[in-house]
Formats: sequence, C-alpha cells, structure tokens
Amino acid sequence: MTKFDPLDMNNYRIEKLPKRDKSKFEKWLAIIGPILAIAAFILFAFVIKLPFLESINSSDLVSESAKKVFDKIGSAAFIRNNEFMLAIFAASIILWMTEAIPNYLTSLLLIISLVLTGVLSEKTAYAQLGHPVMWLNIMSFVLASMLVVTGLAKRFALWLIVKFGKNASTIFLSFLIINLVLSAFISATTAKAAILLPIFMVIAAIYGAKSGEKRNNFGRSIVLQNLLYINIGAGAFLTGSGANLLAAAIIGGAIGGNIFFSDWMMAMFPVMVSLMFVGYLLAMKVFFPLPPDERLPQIEGGMERLKEEYEKLGSITFLEIKSSIIFIAILAMWATDSIHGISPTAVAFVGAIVALMPKIGIVKWNDVDIPWHLMLFSAGAYTLGAGLDETDLPSISVNAFFDHIGIGDNTSFWILYLLLTGVMIFSALIFQSKTMRAMIFIPIAIGVANRFGFDIVSLALPVAFMIEHVYVLPFNSKPAALLYETDQYSLTDTFKYGFTMMVVSWLLIIVAGETWFRFLGITPHGVFGIF
Repeated sequence: MTKFDPLDMNNYRIEKLPKRDKSKFEKWLAIIGPILAIAAFILFAFVIKLPFLESINSSDLVSESAKKVFDKIGSAAFIRNNEFMLAIFAASIILWMTEAIPNYLTSLLLIISLVLTGVLSEKTAYAQLGHPVMWLNIMSFVLASMLVVTGLAKRFALWLIVKFGKNASTIFLSFLIINLVLSAFISATTAKAAILLPIFMVIAAIYGAKSGEKRNNFGRSIVLQNLLYINIGAGAFLTGSGANLLAAAIIGGAIGGNIFFSDWMMAMFPVMVSLMFVGYLLAMKVFFPLPPDERLPQIEGGMERLKEEYEKLGSITFLEIKSSIIFIAILAMWATDSIHGISPTAVAFVGAIVALMPKIGIVKWNDVDIPWHLMLFSAGAYTLGAGLDETDLPSISVNAFFDHIGIGDNTSFWILYLLLTGVMIFSALIFQSKTMRAMIFIPIAIGVANRFGFDIVSLALPVAFMIEHVYVLPFNSKPAALLYETDQYSLTDTFKYGFTMMVVSWLLIIVAGETWFRFLGITPHGVFGIF
C-alpha cells in the first residue's frame, strides 16, 4: 500500500477528495423533498387561490414581455399562467433546496413543466440554453482549460507563494492577490477552486493542518479565506461569474442600455478588495488566530517541496506566453467595452476560437472541461427567469406584499435600499444558486424601483453587487461544497466566519451607497442623503 504523501499535490485533486456523507437531516429532506414539491405544485396550481392573483390588470404590469402576453391571451389565461408559474417555482425551489434529485434534473423538469402548462412556448423555453451568458460560461471554461493545460495559472500561483510566502501572514496575503488576479480572467469560481485547492492544501499540510478532530487554525483559515476570496474576488468584475453577467443583462434590458465591464469594475473593485482585507484581518485576529507553533512550518523542508514543484515547471513555455497574450487581450477588451461596445460574450468567443484553432491554438477540444450538468442547471434557472418575466410574478407579488404590510408610495429610498440589499445577501443562506437568486431578486428590485419612481440602477445594481456572497454553508456554491470536503473546518467555523463577513459586506455596501456609489452616479442622492 502506497504511503500517503501530504506534500503531493496530486493527492488534493478534486476527484480524489473524499465525498461527504449526507447527515440524517439531509437524508430526511431528500426523502420528503419530492412529496413536498408535488404537494406545493398541486396546492398552488389547483387548490389555493391567492387574492393578489385573482385580478391582474395590464396597467399594473412592469415587464414589457408580460404586457404583450396579457394583451395576446387575455386576463383569465394570464392569471392561470401566473398560478402555474407560482406552482412550478415553489416545487422547483423545494427540489433544489432538498437535493431530492440531481439539480440538473430539477432544471429539466422545470423547463418541460413550463412548456406543458403553457406558461412558455417551446421556442422560448428551449432557447434559454442558448442564452448569451450560457455561451460566455462555455467559452470561459474553454479559456480556463487553457490555463490548466498550459500550467500558467499553477505557475503564477506557485511563483507568488515561493516569492512572497516567507511566513504565515504573507502566505495568506499572497492567496488574496492570486484570487483577485485569477478572478479577472476566469469567470468560473469552480475552476479557480480546482486550480488553487491542491496548492493551499499542500501549504496547510506543511503548517501542520490535519482533518477532523485534529484541525488547527492554520487549516481552518487558509481554506475558509480562500473560499471567501474565490467568491468575493468574482464580485470585483462583471465577468467574474455568469450570475453577474445575467444580472447586468436583466438590468440593461430594463433601462434600455448596457451595464459595462468598466462600470462594474469601477464600482466594485475597491469594495471587494476592502472586503478581502477585512476577511483576512478577521480570520487572523479574531476567529482563527495562529498560535506561535502554527506560524512556523511543521514539516521540515516543506516549503522547499513547493519550490521544487515550481522548478519542475521549468522555463516559461511558448504556449504559456501565448495564453498570457490571449488573456491580457481579453481583459483589455473587457475593460474598454464602454468604448468599443463589443459584449464580453463576443470577446470570450474570439478568445476561445483562437485558443482552439489548429496549429496556432493552445488547447484541443478533448482537453476542455465543460461541466454540462452545471450548464443544464443554469439553463433551468434562465428558463425560470423567462417564465417570471412573461408572467411578471415578482412585481405582482411585491406590490401585493407592500400593499399588505402598508408600505406606501412615499416610502423613503433608504428603507428600500436596505431592504433589497439585505434580502439579496442573506438569501444566500437559503437559496442554492447564484443564478437563481439573480433571476428572482433583480426583477424584484426593478419592480420596486418602478413602483416607487426611483432610478432602476440605483436599486437594482447594488442588489446585483450582492450576488457573490455564497461562502457560508456547503450548499451555497460549488466551491463551498468542494472545500468542505477537505474536512479542515466545521459547519460552526464556516458559519461564524462567513455570516460575520455577510454582515460586514452588507454594511459596506450601505456605506458605499452613501459615498462611492453616489460619486459614480449609481445612487445619485446617496442612501440616506447625509451629504
């Protein structure tokens, strides 16, 4: 039997991580999930008649698509579509949350349900697989595969660690920088996790980190900080994740314009960098302070192994140089999109085509790793969004809710800003998908802005900025699920650290709304109008 080598990076590849057994509670949820989903569908579709869905007028609708559908099919059929939409939405949420069946299968059921109930036409429902954001995700996985195949991402990460990782503190700061740089080029948080996990797990082993009951603060900190950086770093750039792009597309459609890469980066880069430093300080000083023995390597010659790993890569290759040129060109085109007007998806298309081109390219199609189960899951979320748009269910529900609790048309901007951004960020504790949250809450923010007469961007864009805060619980995101398999931290560890960062992030987005976003014109009058 081969002895386990804690310093061998191959031992920490994603496919070699142990699979976590579901808890009794999770198994129980998986059993009752289908029952609850079927019951929810039947109740909302055939039994319960909600008052706010019984009388819908075209003049009350916000979505232009919904108005066209209403005029075409009439009031009675439109109301029936809303009832089916609510039923399918509730059933899908239950299945996604309980994981009773694979998430991609829930998406497929959702799509065909919307077709069979007549909520969406086949053309509209099936077309979501061709959504521009879907294509950006596919092209991004091509480009990410190029980084992996050439070893460029690994080279950069190892070089930074070897060069600046002289002690525990500088190692953590190095990973902060690594994640930020990779976020600019890779729009898939899972890909970043796959690249970085073997590196920081080897470092964790060098500093004496062990799994299970023998966990130490170094192991807790390096894994949880990287989980935070992987997601928050994605929030600094429009192309950081498909959910960001989707949110921007929804807002752009509502305002009849575009949310540019440069606009997003100008607003969020300083905010996310600030949050990453706060996360570093809270981890190192408050939640997981390192005792003296954890500040020094526990395995003699451990850092030398990392240096050897870096030296094994040899001199930078021509393929790596070509990869660098392609990525720098892509980033430059993304950063200047407000000047030339070419979409991030189109730019990624060109980059992927060059990367795949025979003789002059870098990567072969068979080397490209595209997680199609995630693509199908995303397609379901986009189809859900299309259904919500054609029924205008979010706006109808919001208006009914506000009327019920007595929020009048004279409600102050700051109340709506705090309410919408707060609901968005903390919804990550319940909802499993960033894409799904974008599909649900961005239209709600747009609907609220229209109802109260505020600029759409002033409410919808700050809500969109809350998308990437998915680092508290294992089901929050794919990186969260992957890193939980390392067994370097408990649920208590990730909740206390992650939830605190959620609160800090919410407070910072409020401060930014009053200051930085006001300066940029996102919130023209600030949040509270103090200045």
